[in-house]
Amino acid sequence: MQGKTVLITGADGGIGRNTTKGIAQKGARIIMACIDVDLAKPVLDEIIKETNNKDIEIMHLDLSSQSNIHKFAENFISKYSSLDVLINNAGVFSLKRFETEDGLERTIGINYFGHFLLTHLLLPVLEKSGEARIINVSSDSYKQSKFDLNNLQTEIKYTGMKAYTASKLALILFTQELAEQLKDKNTTVNTLHPGHVSTGIWNMWEHPKWYQTLIVKILNTFFISPEKGAETSIYLACSNDVKGTSGKYFSKKKPVRVSSKYNNIQTQKELWTISKYLTKLI
Repeated sequence: MQGKTVLITGADGGIGRNTTKGIAQKGARIIMACIDVDLAKPVLDEIIKETNNKDIEIMHLDLSSQSNIHKFAENFISKYSSLDVLINNAGVFSLKRFETEDGLERTIGINYFGHFLLTHLLLPVLEKSGEARIINVSSDSYKQSKFDLNNLQTEIKYTGMKAYTASKLALILFTQELAEQLKDKNTTVNTLHPGHVSTGIWNMWEHPKWYQTLIVKILNTFFISPEKGAETSIYLACSNDVKGTSGKYFSKKKPVRVSSKYNNIQTQKELWTISKYLTKLI
């Protein structure tokens, strides 16, 4: 990874932090795209100390704001002429329904639409890299999604899991369609299940009930560590084993079948069109 440039969203969180650390140990230049630069700074300092890789920086990115995503992309392209690896890692979960400044439901707005827009805006520098890789961090929770293209914003019967699982399935469908769009390019795109990881994402619940807090504590005892959760992201970013592989869904460093009745070409292409419209790319 010496001489390569890697961009990681949500790079200061559990999986993101360990993905950043693992790739930094391999000598890559890393840009940590984070919403709170002040909170990310101690993580940056810690990773530099542990890896002795000083070629790491933080850039502010708010995936809930399309105007901010545009600004971030402009700043990135003005500073870097190419990008070898883009890891769309950031993710949120919410028990209550909130909307972004662009009027999108917040969970799918950040987890999916934000990354959809960011990826499109960075495609020019990715394509300049020769053999660039795009990696989308999804989740096996996609299997629970009752995916409804007419209710992507979960305006009808909102639940946190409905929004979250929809966002993760959307990332998989996006990955497959983007792979098709890039098949004649030297840029690959894959997605992954990191495992059931003990991270802070479930602590984002607003004012959880006592039993919800207890459930999270119990589940965390069965979840794998963020270090283990970062392994497949690091593998897809760095390994020669996946050179040229595109449009696949990985778990434990191996491609696995996507098991969902919504995983079909028609839904994939309709989501693509809707996504371009909602991110104002058409």
